[in-house]
Amino acid sequence: MSSSDHRTPLDRAFFDRPVLEVAPELLGRTLVRTSPDGPIELRITEVEAYAGELDPGSHAYRGRTERNASMFGPPGHAYVYFIYGMWFSLNLVCGPEGTASGVLLRAGEILTGHDLARARRPKSRDDRDLAQGPARLATALDVDRTLNGTDICAGPTAPLSVLQGTPALTDRIRNGPRTGVGGEGAVHPWRFWIDGDPTVSPYRAHVPRNRGKNRATSDV
Repeated sequence: MSSSDHRTPLDRAFFDRPVLEVAPELLGRTLVRTSPDGPIELRITEVEAYAGELDPGSHAYRGRTERNASMFGPPGHAYVYFIYGMWFSLNLVCGPEGTASGVLLRAGEILTGHDLARARRPKSRDDRDLAQGPARLATALDVDRTLNGTDICAGPTAPLSVLQGTPALTDRIRNGPRTGVGGEGAVHPWRFWIDGDPTVSPYRAHVPRNRGKNRATSDV
């Protein structure tokens, strides 16, 4: 693969596939966030898959609402939600329109735009944890609900896009239970990460809301 290929945006056909195919293949790709402050590029190192109305862990499990409407739209769009009145999370919609499946971006390595990310995450201990977890990732990239429904396949001027990057080697990809998902959804090993990467977030099992004060779960 040439260096120019690395800069090729992923097209809609990439996202128009079953979520369990898309999720692991996003690892190693480059997410680009373009804003008036400047661009940030991030190598995706950890994701979680959510299978819409077939998945008890998904926001779309009980059908379409005003909050989750973006999940039911065309593939290759962003679904951004606000959790517990504290944090945003960024998800990429995939599968055929109407299936409401999506991939939560859980963690990544900042490749460019470190100064911007540090300014937004001033309490980070070091660069490894700038985007180590979905809330940190969204904060570092200045992702909020204004980006909900953004077409990430719209081209280089889009506020969000995903480049080919360097896909993770298959033998480096691991999977296991999703973080913070309880009930029937807890059994699905649909969290995928690059083994040994220091930016991957620690796994945390589900804690019932009345037992964990202001603890954000990562369900989509």
